[in-house]
Amino acid sequence: MTPAYARRYADVVSMSSPSPAASSSAAPALPLADVTASDATLRRFLHGLPGVDAVGLEARAAGLATRSIKASSKAFAIDLAISMIDLTTLEGADTPGKVRSLCAKGMRPDPSDRSAPHVAAICVYSDMVAVAKEALRGSGIAVASVATAFPAGRAARAVKLADTREAVAAGADEVDMVIDRGAFLAGRYLQVFEEIVAVREACGDAHLKV
Repeated sequence: MTPAYARRYADVVSMSSPSPAASSSAAPALPLADVTASDATLRRFLHGLPGVDAVGLEARAAGLATRSIKASSKAFAIDLAISMIDLTTLEGADTPGKVRSLCAKGMRPDPSDRSAPHVAAICVYSDMVAVAKEALRGSGIAVASVATAFPAGRAARAVKLADTREAVAAGADEVDMVIDRGAFLAGRYLQVFEEIVAVREACGDAHLKV
C-alpha cells in the first residue's frame, strides 16, 4: 500500500468510525434472540438504526473530487478495484461459450498488461457454475452464483433452498441471495430473517451475500 493510498484509507475509516460522543449515546446491544422474537421487535430495531448524514456525505464526496492524487496511487487504486470485481453475466442468452469467454476476460482483464490482476469472482446462474468452475480451475478466481429466485426473490422457500443447494453442489464458492422485497416492504421482517437463516444453512461452506 502506497503512503498516499494509506492516508486516503485512514481518512475513510475515520469518517466511518463513530465519534466517542456518538458511541456513548448509542443504544445498548440487544441479544439476537430478543431482536428476532417477532415482526414487532425487528421493526423497532430496524427503525431505530441511525440514518445517513446525507449533507456530510455529499460534502465529503465533493472534497475528495478536488484532491490531487499521484499517478502511482491511481494505478494502485485501479488494480485494487479490478481485484475486487465480480465479473457477471446473468442473461437468458447465456451459453457455456459465453461463460468461458467471460472467465478468460476475468483471468486477463487487460491482455496487453500481464501485471494487471485478475478479478475476484465470476458470477453466473447456477446452471453455469460447473462451466465457470472448470474454466477457472487453478486461477484463484472464485465462482459466485445467484440463487433464491433471482432477481425478484418471489418463490416458495423450498424452491429458494433447492436453488441454493444446486449452486453449491455445482461448486459455487459464493451464493448471492436476493430477499423477498415485497415481504420486507410489507413489514414481514421475520419472514425475511428466517429465509436468510435457512439459506445460510443451505450454503454449507460457501459464502452467502445478501
